[in-house]
Amino acid sequence: MQPLRKGRYEARTAAQSAEVEAAQALRHLCFFPGQGPGRDADDLDGRYDHMLICDHGSGELVACYRFLVLPSVARITESYSAQFYDLSALAGRKSAGLEGPVVEMGRFCRHPDWQDADILRLAWAAMTRIVDLAGAGLLFGCSSFAGTDPARFRDSLAVLAERHLAPPDLAPKATAPDHYAFARLLRDHVPDRAKGMQQMPPLLRSYLMMGGWVSEQAVIDRQMGTHHVFTGLQIAAIPAGRSRLLRALAEG
Repeated sequence: MQPLRKGRYEARTAAQSAEVEAAQALRHLCFFPGQGPGRDADDLDGRYDHMLICDHGSGELVACYRFLVLPSVARITESYSAQFYDLSALAGRKSAGLEGPVVEMGRFCRHPDWQDADILRLAWAAMTRIVDLAGAGLLFGCSSFAGTDPARFRDSLAVLAERHLAPPDLAPKATAPDHYAFARLLRDHVPDRAKGMQQMPPLLRSYLMMGGWVSEQAVIDRQMGTHHVFTGLQIAAIPAGRSRLLRALAEG
């Protein structure tokens, strides 16, 4: 994919091992704050492409994510997300625009000193280009909340349970033993919706604004110090106005 510019920022895929290592170092800074220099790396990094978002003037890496294009939804069980969720309902789909390629997006992070909203907009513009080039029908991944105590985000999770659960015929089920069945446990909790949306991770909020949906359980990831929900976005379901806006951004 050709580099994409927006204002002072540029998005491009990593072309050298040193650039992947820079992304891993930024991930470590964001996911393991206070632990000093290091790299967040796993065995899957070699299978994924890495999107880098840099300040064009200084070249500083300000955000990154990794992504994997799978040739068919039947291959979704090979994804990172499949370590935590049973995705057989999705893998067996032969209709609803899900029979073709799918894209997993993961390890998104933004440098704590760089909170410009244009960074997230450019991240989505680059992902829009990836999805279009692949002809993908589904974008998916794990959306993480900080910390391992879901009670901190009761209102956010209750909003998800109330309005944003996966269609029953596509619903992933958590297979990780350490999970929180928030849709069931918070069934009677009336959320403060404004607070719930405010506490929602920005990436997940963006998914929901485009019509995304989530699993009924949140998996507790004690190694990463987070809890996450499987998140899916069917490309055909994105509202027309938002789709036009994303594609306008993706054209640069």
